[in-house]
Amino acid sequence: MEQPVHTLSPPARGRIVSLVPSATEILCALGLADRLMGVTHECDYPPGVQDRAHVTRTHIPAAAGSAEIDRLVSQRRGAARALYTLDHEAMARLAPELVVTQTLCDVCAVDDVEVRQFAAAISGAGRAAPRVVYLEPTRLEHVLASIRQVAEAAGVAERGETLLGELRARIDAVARACGAPEGSRRPRVLVLEWLDPPFCCGHWTPELVQLAGGVEPLGRAGERSRRVSVEDVAATDPDVIIVACCGYSAERGAADWPALAGKPQMAALRAVREGRVHAVDGSAYFSRPGPRLVDSLELLAHVLVPDRWPLRPGLIAPRRLVGGDVA
Repeated sequence: MEQPVHTLSPPARGRIVSLVPSATEILCALGLADRLMGVTHECDYPPGVQDRAHVTRTHIPAAAGSAEIDRLVSQRRGAARALYTLDHEAMARLAPELVVTQTLCDVCAVDDVEVRQFAAAISGAGRAAPRVVYLEPTRLEHVLASIRQVAEAAGVAERGETLLGELRARIDAVARACGAPEGSRRPRVLVLEWLDPPFCCGHWTPELVQLAGGVEPLGRAGERSRRVSVEDVAATDPDVIIVACCGYSAERGAADWPALAGKPQMAALRAVREGRVHAVDGSAYFSRPGPRLVDSLELLAHVLVPDRWPLRPGLIAPRRLVGGDVA
């Protein structure tokens, strides 16, 4: 199916800053790119948003490996400290009327306290404080509701309903084409969000697997991803393994795969024996609760039933980690 194109003209006023990549993608899908003045250092989609002013900084060293990143995240979470900080001076220069952020992950975005401090400082300086919209989706339906929330806050509610209609039509198309018949065995599809140490998926991803005709044996819909043991992974004996490392490209996920694949328990797994281990771009797909979650669903459908769901042009192809690359 072709990616929908949004051509409606945006409103003329209303400066916006996004403090989370998924919000940036929502805003651009709503046709609000020209109102988007500032973004995070991680915002990289759609092309061109990297040129906006960056209003966040990270505490993660650029050269940190997966195990080191996990250690830093654990330390920061234990100390109730975010991994990212807000550039208050840049925010003040941009003078946004609307700020979109999230409260879903307590270390993967600017701390809510910092956002409130900025808004209070602006108000204290005699300027109107920006409206702050907090997104906190944990299920697929919540993600769709977030799109409506952003559209209404930005004054483009009708445009939001159009986008939602397009996304729901694509979701329904996958469910019709790929849903498992009643009573049939669904393939066990293990989606890993980190490899060193291993983390299973959570939130909306088990629902995406279900819609594509599979069942996620470890992930729990609506709950956080969580650390699991190699024994937990082995006990599921999945038919398919999807490596979707949070914030990583497929290539980076593939580079980390040997850390898990080298464990003795892994060689006997059905997915490994049958060459059904795939790395996908975890930054583009699965990790960001925005419009591209529907792309993630279509990618899953292609991996599980390629004869019924060909890879749509424009999607980043998965890499097969056992037995060669997927075309």
